[in-house]
Amino acid sequence: MAFQSLLKVFAPAPHLAEIADQETVNKDYKYWRHRIFYSMLLGYAMYYFTRRSFTFAMPGLIADLGFDKSQLGILGSVLSISYGMSKFISGLLADQSNPRYFMALGLFLTGICNICFGFSSSLWMFIIFWGANGLFQGFGWPACTRSLTHWYSHSERGAWWSSTSVAHNLGAFVTPWVVGLCLQYFGWRAGMYVPGVVCIAGSFFLINRMRDTPQSLGLPPIEKYRHDYPGKAKESEEKELSTRELLKGVLSNKYIWLLAFAYFFLYVLRMGIGDWTALFLYEVKGYGALGSSGTSSLFEAGGFCGCLAAGWSSDRLFGAKRGPVCVLFAVGILCSIFLFWIVPAGYIVLDWITIYLMGFAVFGPQMLVGICASELCHKKAAATANGFVGWVAYIGAAVAGYPMGLVIDFAGWSGAFVVLLTCSILFLLLLLPLWGVTRATVEASEQKAYA
Repeated sequence: MAFQSLLKVFAPAPHLAEIADQETVNKDYKYWRHRIFYSMLLGYAMYYFTRRSFTFAMPGLIADLGFDKSQLGILGSVLSISYGMSKFISGLLADQSNPRYFMALGLFLTGICNICFGFSSSLWMFIIFWGANGLFQGFGWPACTRSLTHWYSHSERGAWWSSTSVAHNLGAFVTPWVVGLCLQYFGWRAGMYVPGVVCIAGSFFLINRMRDTPQSLGLPPIEKYRHDYPGKAKESEEKELSTRELLKGVLSNKYIWLLAFAYFFLYVLRMGIGDWTALFLYEVKGYGALGSSGTSSLFEAGGFCGCLAAGWSSDRLFGAKRGPVCVLFAVGILCSIFLFWIVPAGYIVLDWITIYLMGFAVFGPQMLVGICASELCHKKAAATANGFVGWVAYIGAAVAGYPMGLVIDFAGWSGAFVVLLTCSILFLLLLLPLWGVTRATVEASEQKAYA
């Protein structure tokens, strides 16, 4: 009952009568596609302000409150577990909700959690507020997934999706500089307050800018507008699905499970590198607080370029096939992590290059696996599929928190790199069966699932 009541609060906007004048349709589609795009881009970048703030405040917590690495790792794991659970639940909600309000509410509440975290001093309060932050963080990307699958069609979606996905990198690139400056001049608490205030303001921006589906504005479905259907189904793709149908279609899809397991290892890599690189540079390579945070931001700069390259190349060079590009990037992950590990202290330029390359290699498939999950299922189940693989992924991200902290405490940084290289190999092996898989490959089994 409570679940159904929550759905009503975020109910999708009703469809309007379809506009008959083609010139008006063309003009409106051009305007709204760009407006939806920059709204998602800026909105999701702000989500990263409040997700990554703690990572770069860690030196301040160690100095001010005396926490050790395993305790800080607990907070990373708590966020990953709560965020992963939220992504699955939020995916179900987002497929049946209006992203305009759904995404805005999550951004508002995550800002509140960051401010409350900054006012706290005990580990248990940190766990409570950082766990709550993870729950509300889960509202962000499922809303984007719904918008991306309704406003951009199959043959162009890689480019639009990748261009939106760089929001990860924009937010995560700016965050270490903002938090690093706060840490150096005002203390770690200011590094939590500032992102929180920014996100509260950003929630009102999303309410003003975002809209639901094209049909809610009187426009035809994107597949009809662009004559771009990925499979045989047409009208059935616009059928709204119940919660039972969403779950059945996603959980019976073997390719979604394969993507989920691959995502697990990718997120050990992504979060392991993203969360611990700054501290590695600080402790092992002699960087200062601002220098370690700033240098680690090159991981996000590389990710920015990697996302764009992966999305555009999958559309333009591989005919909207995502599997081959994922495999090639996975090889790049393995090589770049090994190179970063063997660079000795004092070679700053080589640190810059290898950190950038790790970001380029990691964020390309991080974005593409999400597209694969959304395209290898029913259009109306895109956020659910994305949320499910994201849930499994953030179990992997949790491994990059407390367990990785223990590895570093007891086996040193070399132990951490062995873990990362092992995960790179497993990620690559799980991707190989997906090389030639497309929507047409799974369409027959999908129709059986929804029968």
